[in-house]
Order: sequence, then C-alpha cells, then structure tokens
Amino acid sequence: MNQVYDTVTNHRSIRSYSNEPVSEEHLTMIIEAVQAAPSSINGQQVTVISVQDPETKARIAELSGGNPWIAQAPVFLLFCADFYRAKIAAELNGEELVVTDGVESIIVGATDAGLAMGNAIAVAESLGLGIVPIGGARRQPLELIKLLGLPDYVFPVSGLVVGHPAGASEKKHRLPQAAVWHKEKYNTELEGLIKRYDEEVSAYMLKRTDGKESRGWSQAVSSLYNRIYYPEVRTMLEQQKFDTK
Repeated sequence: MNQVYDTVTNHRSIRSYSNEPVSEEHLTMIIEAVQAAPSSINGQQVTVISVQDPETKARIAELSGGNPWIAQAPVFLLFCADFYRAKIAAELNGEELVVTDGVESIIVGATDAGLAMGNAIAVAESLGLGIVPIGGARRQPLELIKLLGLPDYVFPVSGLVVGHPAGASEKKHRLPQAAVWHKEKYNTELEGLIKRYDEEVSAYMLKRTDGKESRGWSQAVSSLYNRIYYPEVRTMLEQQKFDTK
C-alpha cells in the first residue's frame, strides 16, 4: 500500500516503555511535523512543552490521574492552545485581542492542537517510537498550568507520551466504517451497528483480560460520559482569559 497509510492505520497506544532515550534528532523531527500542521488563518495557535526531567514527569503523572507511563517514558509533550503570541501580535499592531472573548477561540485552539498532535503521532510512530495521548492533562489543569508556567491565553489540550516500546500492544477494534463515514447527510440509524460493534469489543476484552472483563464499547463510553469527569476545565479556561459564556 503506502508507508504513511500503513503507519497511521497500524497505530497502537503504548503504555510500557524501555529506558532508551529519545534522540534530540527524533524530537526535532516530531516538532517540525507539529509546525507543519495546518492552522486556522495561519495563526499557528499551538505550543508544545517537552518535559524530560524525572521529577516533573512524576508530578505530571500524579496530576493526570496516576498514569505510570508518563513517569516511565523518557519524554512527555504537552500540547497547548496558544493565543499568547496573538496577544503580542495585537500589541505590536495597536490592536486588541478580542477573539478569546468567544468560544470560537477555544474550538480553533483545540482543533489546531489536535491537528498538530496527529502529525506528531504519525512521525513518532514512523520512527519506531511508541506513544499514548494523555487526556488526563486536563484533570487538574490549574496545577499543571502552575507547574509548567503557562501564561494567560494558553491552555493545555492534551499530553503525549513518547518513548521506545518495552513490549507489543494489541490493535484495538474500531467502529464500523459505516458508523463514521456518512455520505451526503448524517445517518442516524446507528443502533444496529453499535450493537454489533459492542459484540466485537466484548470478545476482544474477554480475550485480553482472560475472561475477567467483557465490557462493550457503549458500556465503556456511557460509564464515562454520565458525568463531567474533568470539572476544572471551565475554571481553567476562564483563568487563562478565555470567555466560555
């Protein structure tokens, strides 16, 4: 097929890493890929903070919910939506930064960070590195902001662990393509597809856990989405000068 296609479609989240460091050359390539990602109005609303200090990674692991692979892997990357540079640009031109008074700025920043992270993941995996995204970076975001010195108009979107895999990881089943690819208009008749997918995921979980766990996809998702599981996000956005109203 195609090398990029093969890399992307063979993605696996890695949660066990060796002690082998990630070279500066590979980190530079990853950041070059981040900067090459498209961004809204070419505003380049993304900043990446790389963390390799063991104590800082250990603290980030605590703030993110106790994920041990954050401390174990050699590199943690924090992807941030960043309008601080836009604030400077406004001041340089005698303008006022107003876009952060609306939720559009939050969508733009998060979208740009997601696009950039996608590039980073593809390049890291093409280099033989393992990764796992860390949504837990939003679990205690006020403490993370303080720890890493994020200024106003910048907020954490997601973390990314990068390192050399210590072992293999199974490829997870995805939703049927018909549930994701809707042609011409949205197809709301999805219940049957989701039920069949639940059966696939349940069989996968039974095998993976030696019969101890049989949750399907819908059960796993609904058990998380029945609450606001990162309740500090709104407070964090408002603290960083983003209007959420």
